[in-house]
Formats: sequence, C-alpha cells, structure tokens
Amino acid sequence: MSIAYLFPGQGSQQVGMGRDLYEENAKVQRLFDEADALLGFSLSTLCFEGPEDKLTDTVNQQPALFTTSLAMFTALKTKDTPPPAFVAGHSMGELSALTAAGCMSFADGLNLARRRGELMAQAGEREPGAMAAVLALDTPTVIQICKEVSEKNSRFVQLANDNCPGQIVISGDKNALNDAVDMIREAGARKVVVLPITIAAHSPLMASASAQFSEAIVATPIQTPQIPIIGNVSAQPLNTVAEIRAELEAQLTAPVRWTESMNYLIEQGVDAVMEVGPGDVLLKLMKRINRKTKRLSFEI
Repeated sequence: MSIAYLFPGQGSQQVGMGRDLYEENAKVQRLFDEADALLGFSLSTLCFEGPEDKLTDTVNQQPALFTTSLAMFTALKTKDTPPPAFVAGHSMGELSALTAAGCMSFADGLNLARRRGELMAQAGEREPGAMAAVLALDTPTVIQICKEVSEKNSRFVQLANDNCPGQIVISGDKNALNDAVDMIREAGARKVVVLPITIAAHSPLMASASAQFSEAIVATPIQTPQIPIIGNVSAQPLNTVAEIRAELEAQLTAPVRWTESMNYLIEQGVDAVMEVGPGDVLLKLMKRINRKTKRLSFEI
C-alpha cells in the first residue's frame, strides 16, 4: 500500500482537538507545551477547551490547527502505521505538511502559521473581500466567468480552491464576487453559498499579506524535503528549497489546486490517504475525486 498523509487547513478546527493525544502521549504533551511557550499563551487550553469563537479567529486558528496536526503526526510515528510516500496540505495545512516532511523545525513552522494568520487578518481589515462556494459547475466555466467579471469591473475575483469535482471556492472583491455569483447561478450551478467571512483568501486582496509573509519566509531556515511533498500552487512536487520558498510566497494569492494535487498522487501509485488533523474534510474530498482510493481515519 502506498499512502499519502494529508494535512487540513482552516475550517477543520474543533474544540477539544488534541486533548486525548495530550493526555496519552508524552511526546505530544511536549509539543503542545512547546507551542504554549513559543506563543506566550496557552494554545493547548484554547484547543482543548475553547471558547470556539476565539479558536475560530484566524490568528489563533492557524497555529492551533498546525500544532494539532503535528501532534497527530508525532503520535503516528510511534505506531505501526505505514510511513507516507507523499505528504500534502490544503492551504494553511501546507505548513503542517512541510514541517512533517522535515523542511523546517516545529518552532519555525509554528511561527509561520501564527504570522500567516496575523497577516491575513490584517489584510482582511485593510481590503475586505468575500468568498463563495460553488457546487456542481465545472471549473473552466467558473474560471471564465471570474475572468469576464474581473475585466469588466477592474476588480478581481478568481478561483480560490478547486477542492474536488463539483466543489469550487471563488474569492475576491465583494462587488465583483457578487456579480460572479449571479452569472454562476445563471450558468447552472446547483448551489452558490457566499461564505460568512471578509477575508478573501487566495486572491489578489492578499497581496499585502503575501509581501510581508515573504519576509518571514526569507528569515526561516528551510531544508529539502525528507518526504516528497506536493504543492498547492503547482500541484507538483516541491523538490528544492527554492521551490518551497516560491510556493509559500505565492500561496496566499494563488488558487489551491487540490483536485490536481490528488490526481497527481494517484498517478504516482498512491492508493490510500490518511487525514492528519482534526475532522475528515480531505477524506470527503478524496471520495469525490477518486472513490477507489482507500481513505484511512486517524486512530490513536
């Protein structure tokens, strides 16, 4: 069996995540304790007890998911679970995947996750935007509509996440996005849901955050992967330090090409995936991408 470990992004958080592992695994306990010390507040308490609104705040959500995912990865290494042939992370989860692949230390990965959350929140305050989920309309049609609307309005809206066949997310300027939503509905989408957020992730409205995040990336020691990792931006392996830095610098404004990434893994012979993080969002996406791929749940 060839297995890939998949690390989730924002939206997978849940109060209580990581608590059982913390109580049962000394290495996990040290990891959460290290995170608390590095951040200067009790991230572990926030993960284990909430409150939910504070955990959901993007500034906290990203380091909380990062730490919980790495705690689960740490626990997996003490079990008889097959080692991964590949790793991949969805959006913020890419930092978790890079750390699991040995590209950076836990401390440096956590620092980037915290900084990423802070910069995205600040960019959302400076240039509020919008995002919408599109169900049951093909990707080329959605991309073409976003292109037409962007050219007409001189304001950007674009594909943000190509999650799986039949599930796409668009992101950008609120007015442009609303125009795109109308056209997408007219084009026959089964459902379009405007998300209750003002941060236009994976769009040009994140350009200011991306520029500042690049400074943090330059300052972070990065090594070549010990486990092959597939990037969001290219949907191809990240083989060198230069490729990893370029990926991270582009990631905030570029779409997440998740469907292509998963298809690449399947083409390389991967026949099983495990979600290393709270929830099962990525397993559900894989079911839509390729039903034949075995989907494994994390077990303590």
